[in-house]
Amino acid sequence: MDLNSIYTQLIMEHNKSGHNKRALCNPDVCERGHNPSCGDDITLELKLNGNIIEDASFEGVGCAISQASTSMMIDLIKGKTVDEALEMVEKFLGMIKKEITDEKELEKLGDSIVLQNISNMPARVKCAVLSWHTLKEAVS
Repeated sequence: MDLNSIYTQLIMEHNKSGHNKRALCNPDVCERGHNPSCGDDITLELKLNGNIIEDASFEGVGCAISQASTSMMIDLIKGKTVDEALEMVEKFLGMIKKEITDEKELEKLGDSIVLQNISNMPARVKCAVLSWHTLKEAVS
């Protein structure tokens, strides 16, 4: 699998879109995720209403895969409870590790399902999972 096949149109759209790349006003949770091996560096911000993730955003720099994965994750977790978001993290990580392959289960991951085959490119896995691990750290 070559790198060009990973950069699907959806990944490029999420990478270029700024709808989730912004600072939140008075976030309740702020967590930095950094991958020193490639330079991906994000700060994830969450606005909570009780146990509900009311809003989320990120700032930072990184490759198209890390930026798109973060944007896709944020679209998925907005409006969800913290527990539901953590379930999504485990589902996404299970998909990347090829432990979860049931299409019905994977459909719950929304746009981020396009990253399913990233595991075939080990150097890019850390890019795809950075924001998901950051979210887990932020709310656990």
